[in-house]
Amino acid sequence: MTEVIATTTGLFPLPDWAKEELSDLKGHQKDDLISGEESEEIASAYERARSDVIAAQTEAGLDGIVEGQLRWDDMLAHPLCVHDNVDTRGIVRYYDNNNFYREPVVTGELTPDGDVAAELSAAPEANQAVLPGPYSLADLATDEYYGDETTFLGAVASFLAEEAGSLPDVETLFLLEPSLVENPPEEGVDERASDAIDTVAGAIDADVVVHSYWGAIPEKPYAHLMDAGVDAIGFDFVSDHESNIYNIQEYGTKDSIALGVVDGQNTLVETPAEIRERINWVRENVPAQEFETVYATPNTELFYLPVNKFEAKLEALGAAAAEEETA
Repeated sequence: MTEVIATTTGLFPLPDWAKEELSDLKGHQKDDLISGEESEEIASAYERARSDVIAAQTEAGLDGIVEGQLRWDDMLAHPLCVHDNVDTRGIVRYYDNNNFYREPVVTGELTPDGDVAAELSAAPEANQAVLPGPYSLADLATDEYYGDETTFLGAVASFLAEEAGSLPDVETLFLLEPSLVENPPEEGVDERASDAIDTVAGAIDADVVVHSYWGAIPEKPYAHLMDAGVDAIGFDFVSDHESNIYNIQEYGTKDSIALGVVDGQNTLVETPAEIRERINWVRENVPAQEFETVYATPNTELFYLPVNKFEAKLEALGAAAAEEETA
């Protein structure tokens, strides 16, 4: 029988009180932040905010609990933006939307720094980790050290593998790879992107889900992605359900699957019945495959949403999964 796990892609919106408090604190402590130092007051505010979002997930009945990535002001670029051998320079548009991040420019060796592991260790309730996928992280960055794209992608993969290997025990790791859709790899690069994902996946003793969104992965990169040693591939069934179902029907997929069935950028809240309908639509269109696990998740990161809508979507996901299990 298929297990349905209600979870998320992480990168949550800050609670409203935390936005105001952290904005004030960061404004007063700008010089310390530039030098890489975070005050006790800022650390304490993030700790309380983390407790809030973990409580929201627990109360909503989610199965996969994430730390929330509330400190990731630069979204998926965060693990590089806080690295000692990376300069943050201009402000760059984050994919094709109205969010922006600081451009991470790699100027030295990408040695492991344990930043994500430290965040996750501060949230013992979390059983799911979130990292950018290596192809997307390399795509969001600029290289001024390694010298060519192949070497740089390999270095980013090795860096993320070290980060993944240092994480506390979790059941699942989501690798977020929107660049596979937004800036798909060309021939040759597609195989190296799959190898890079495989490198990260092999570094952790957990189920690994590589999730892409804002559309569907083109056919050739998807076919190569199937060679990566991951436990599940995620699909955005909000943005493009037809192309995603085509990939599955044409090239198959893993024994488990992640379904982006809740819109992470739209404030309209789906009902549990609508979520279950979307899950069942996928099953009906892949009748030959009985999935071991279905991860029911928003299609994208969630920081785009107002907090009240974010919490309502968590509740809808939790309720949909609970109903699915009892159906």
